[in-house]
Amino acid sequence: MILDGRAVAGKIKAEVAQRAAELSKKGVQPKLAVVVAGEDPASAVYVRHKVQACTEVGIASEVHRFGGEVTTETLMAAVRGLNTKAEVHGVLVQLPLPPQVDEEAVLDTIEPSKDVDGFHAFHVGRLWQGRPKLVPCTPAGVMRLLTAYGIEVRGREAVVVGRSRIVGRPMAGLLVNAGATVTIAHSQTRDLGAVTRRAELLVVAVGKPGLIDASMVREEAVVVDVGINRLPDGRLAGDVDFATVAPRVRAITPVPGGVGPMTVAMLLVNTLEAAQTQLGGGQ
Repeated sequence: MILDGRAVAGKIKAEVAQRAAELSKKGVQPKLAVVVAGEDPASAVYVRHKVQACTEVGIASEVHRFGGEVTTETLMAAVRGLNTKAEVHGVLVQLPLPPQVDEEAVLDTIEPSKDVDGFHAFHVGRLWQGRPKLVPCTPAGVMRLLTAYGIEVRGREAVVVGRSRIVGRPMAGLLVNAGATVTIAHSQTRDLGAVTRRAELLVVAVGKPGLIDASMVREEAVVVDVGINRLPDGRLAGDVDFATVAPRVRAITPVPGGVGPMTVAMLLVNTLEAAQTQLGGGQ
């Protein structure tokens, strides 16, 4: 079974568009502000996709661009300014930031109610308490995709390969909250294959093309490939060797077209949720 993220994301975007239209009738248009620093080519593509998705569903957006020599203080000041704008409901700082910038300091400056990436310590704490508010978009998208295909998480043995705060750690938290038994594997894990072969649900998010091959995957497992890697020939590839793994497993996400569209869709959901909360219409 191929887990089609484009199809599921399309349904989510239709729901967001309907809810955004209802808010607009009340005189409020949800709005996302994106802060970009430097000239990272991948970031430029991601920002373009996010802005386009906002337009498609009736969410306003604005992009604040800074050069590669920008300082931490300048970015923090920009974020503080966006925090005070009532018409801006979501603030997103596109990663990575230039090396001289203190990424943690900038992200911690975002007002939690507007932190649509869910990276602020407030949201990290809520997630691990089992009381999530705004959840990081990629892990949230993975959970929505599994739900859409009726894949049960409760009671399953899950392995997450990757421990980043953007995907790996919040992914593990969501799976724990959903009742899975979770192992986090990473670059220091000895005999990675022995760990991944235990997984009934395997989520891979490390950024190494083809890291997981058929010998490392349990038969009839569900495999979610978060990796998006540009190969020397220009093709996109995931962290999982799709050709050899797909015949062994019960379900798998393709790259592209799997998790990527879900990430953008959940950003739209978070922006809408943030707007409704700030207007007193959220929980």
